[in-house]
Amino acid sequence: MVERSMTVQVDNGLEVRPIAMLVQIAGRFSSEIHIISGSRKINAKSIMGLMALGIDNGEEIVVTANGQDENEALNAIEEYLTK
Repeated sequence: MVERSMTVQVDNGLEVRPIAMLVQIAGRFSSEIHIISGSRKINAKSIMGLMALGIDNGEEIVVTANGQDENEALNAIEEYLTK
């Protein structure tokens, strides 16, 4: 399992369209991927779960991945969230 802290740099935070894209990116990988914000840990492949987090631009989150392609998954998510 690997984890990485990231500061979200997506204009207007994670609203519906950016969340849908994040779910698509996470869905390309076989690893289990979670987003941790505060005390909440949500499956990154769950659009409803991520919408409930209400992550804002500039917010620091932790992304964890566990599986065969965990490093590739973290790199892709970090590239998307911090562009």
